[in-house]
Amino acid sequence: MQPAMQPLPLILRIGLWLWLIAALVVGRLQWLAMLPQPALQGIIVVLTGLILLLYFKIRPVRGWIDTLDLRALVFFHVTRFVGFYFLLLYRRGELPYAFAVPGGWGDILVAAGALPVCFLPMSANTRQRAIRFWNILGLTDILLVLLTAARLGLQDPAQLRALTYLPLSLLPTFLVPLIVATHVIVFVRLPRASPPHEP
Repeated sequence: MQPAMQPLPLILRIGLWLWLIAALVVGRLQWLAMLPQPALQGIIVVLTGLILLLYFKIRPVRGWIDTLDLRALVFFHVTRFVGFYFLLLYRRGELPYAFAVPGGWGDILVAAGALPVCFLPMSANTRQRAIRFWNILGLTDILLVLLTAARLGLQDPAQLRALTYLPLSLLPTFLVPLIVATHVIVFVRLPRASPPHEP
């Protein structure tokens, strides 16, 4: 069974496209490279905060997100197969081991784990438990990656230069805030989405 996706309201579609275009422009012009450390982490925190503010304070936004099957939010995390690209850049010497290898494999495992959580046949209670377990692992992974990036960036910003231009500049300016925010939203929604107790 496919995760249920509801049509995205027009204003949210426009907002997401404008945000993505802005992120592409920032990456193309390499504006992130001009910022001091830990600016990347600051951008992620601000953008994540804005997403969650929209979710908790703007009723139509929350209403639309709450109509989505939880599996649709989980399935979004297949974007974390970007971890393979981290491993490739490490082999090229463009990302440090401490960031690319643990972070890359962590993201790959989280992305791969999203697939059975979304698509394997299981009871409603079992799926809820699977989503909760996957969400804990996924959020822990992304927070560790962010902490590692902050530490390495403070030591030597040049180590993470690949994150300041396309395609990886889309991580701090677009993808990672959505990843962290969806983890939080899944945690918020899980208790409300819990099915009746199964005998």
